[in-house]
Amino acid sequence: MTKKNIIDFQRMAAEGEKITWLTGYDYLTAKLQEKAGVDMILVGDSLGMVCLGYDTTFPVTMDDCIRHCQAVRRGAPNTFIVGDMPYMSYQVSDEQAVANAGRFVKESLVDAVKLEGGGAAMVSRAKAINEAGILVIGHIGLTPQFMGQMGGYKAQGKSAGAALKLVNQAKALEEAGSCMILVEGVPAAVGKAITERAKIPILGIGAGSYTHGQLIIYADMVGMYDNFVPKFVKKYADVGAIMVQAFKDYVDEVHQGSFPIDEKHTYLMKEEDEKEFLALLAKTEN
Repeated sequence: MTKKNIIDFQRMAAEGEKITWLTGYDYLTAKLQEKAGVDMILVGDSLGMVCLGYDTTFPVTMDDCIRHCQAVRRGAPNTFIVGDMPYMSYQVSDEQAVANAGRFVKESLVDAVKLEGGGAAMVSRAKAINEAGILVIGHIGLTPQFMGQMGGYKAQGKSAGAALKLVNQAKALEEAGSCMILVEGVPAAVGKAITERAKIPILGIGAGSYTHGQLIIYADMVGMYDNFVPKFVKKYADVGAIMVQAFKDYVDEVHQGSFPIDEKHTYLMKEEDEKEFLALLAKTEN
């Protein structure tokens, strides 16, 4: 497949062609996603929960993200890959944000980075990253790195004032040079209002159908992560149940002695070689 770039996504948004975006964290998954024709892969800090077993995204480090981005790039060399900037990798200063965004590009060859928040400081970070020549994607609405301020994992923009604030944040991020914006966990009317006013692609995750494209956590949509499943997730397969059954069948067959079958699953010696081996073994043991 031909790798899409930001010009392609701008064209798709302008022409009403939806953009598909999935999270991915490893070589094998990325390889399958590229084979399926996914437009973009986000190596999200959600890897902390999906891959590393944390309760939140807060413990995820730059090294964690870069290592997973490297694996995804190897699995999907022809897909637009976004590195998710983890907690405290950009919040301190514009200089810190640019340095860590640069690490993503230099060390893992991502095409863009994503950061959370639409306040003045985060707009400044987006502007600095863009001016350094790195594509930056904004992220507003339900932003997990600001979960403490939100009082938990809750939908945002449900009041008129809160909705207007999100529209203004999107405008500020666009003016700062963001190449796209991800809008998460907001009423469909808010996602629509932001999309209608934007001159850049707006991607949604739980933001309604009107956005230029959709993102979803792949482990949620294939039934591999059931610790918490948001309302906006559609389960397309129950791969988790299939894997559990496969693991159980393996355990049962090993216990029963029905796996492996020597004639089918192991390597055989020529009859004369086996006889010679057994004869040599007998000599050494006598």
